[in-house]
Amino acid sequence: MGLAVLCAGLLVALVLLHLGWRRRYRELRQIHEQTVQRWARSHTEFVQEAQTRLTAVLNTLAEGILLLDEHHRVLLANPAFRSLFQPPAAPEGQPLLAALRWHELDELSRALSPEQPALTRELAWSGPPERWLRVSAAALFDAAGKRLHTILVFSDLTRLKQLERVRQEFVANVSHELRTPLSHIKGYVETLLTGAASDPALQQRCLQTIARNANRLELLIEDLLTLAELESGQVALQPRPISLPDFVGKILQDFQPRASARQIQLESQVPPLRVRADPLRLEQVLANLLDNAIKYGRQGGRVWVRARTSSDEWVEVAVADDGPGLPPEACERVFERFYRVDKARSREQGGTGLGLAIVKHIVQRHGGRVWVESQPGRGATFYFTLPSAPEPAVAVTESPAVAAAPSAASKVAGNGGLSGGDTRE
Repeated sequence: MGLAVLCAGLLVALVLLHLGWRRRYRELRQIHEQTVQRWARSHTEFVQEAQTRLTAVLNTLAEGILLLDEHHRVLLANPAFRSLFQPPAAPEGQPLLAALRWHELDELSRALSPEQPALTRELAWSGPPERWLRVSAAALFDAAGKRLHTILVFSDLTRLKQLERVRQEFVANVSHELRTPLSHIKGYVETLLTGAASDPALQQRCLQTIARNANRLELLIEDLLTLAELESGQVALQPRPISLPDFVGKILQDFQPRASARQIQLESQVPPLRVRADPLRLEQVLANLLDNAIKYGRQGGRVWVRARTSSDEWVEVAVADDGPGLPPEACERVFERFYRVDKARSREQGGTGLGLAIVKHIVQRHGGRVWVESQPGRGATFYFTLPSAPEPAVAVTESPAVAAAPSAASKVAGNGGLSGGDTRE
């Protein structure tokens, strides 16, 4: 009897122990499941956050990024890449060659190997638009040498290449422009040294040619210095309110002798407007444009200056002629340094080819813009804008600075050429 009770007690104890362990097991399993769920949520949040950060970084990079899989298919392309190449369709999922049709890039990507996992090349993209790009390619390989992923980084070098091209063209043009008058000076000096001094007429002709070419050198150097100062921002403007009709009238008066020599009628169609500008620089702008209009306009024709208010804050000024005009391709390039429509004719006129470039920089320094409209055979009109100035409380006739400044316009009228006088070429 006692043994039976003992066995029953042991059995009850075992059942209770089993139930306790089972309950503990369920608790531990529940804790484990909760821990796994928290870890899974944390992992998912971590992955999402990492992807968000990666996407933010890729979206803010100025360099184009392209990620390829092991089959050279595009996995990812950031906005900078799309801006650079402007693909007609989404590149994701396409082979690299199908996405860009760029064989040099495909060859660069396929040239990567475990022995050379990274390469950098400068490649030309035919466009449109045409671009120069530095492409850095890197590939990830596994232990067996199988390619896993490839990343391509595109850095746009187009602006640097354009600046380098402009610098090379500028050096070549300056060298050519300097060489021409120097060769003339040298040739006529040699003529004088070899016996021309005994012939008064030949001596006079040689000296006149030397003086003319020396003056051309001086104008070219002045233009180069002015242009360099304007481009570097070293020129400090001194803007002030200017009565535009009085200002234009004075400059037209200075140009009257040159216009009369070509039977050209000068007209002012400027209403009573006021602008805020540096008087000396504004005079240089108008003098260059009037010099061009007289020089390349029609013999016996007209040159006129007009102005109007283009908005509450800007005044638009135009210098027009009724000459042969400009071809369409020249209208886009005429403000470039040393650009000439007719090189032979412009050099005969004594210009340097820098005038319109100077005009453009002066107007831009005032915050305005400059452009040209022309049709062959119907003349050319050069426009520029300047900030308007409020009307004074008391009428002002002409500023002393303008009245006392025989600078740019007088220099043109007297010398037959301003620094930068052949601005049309």
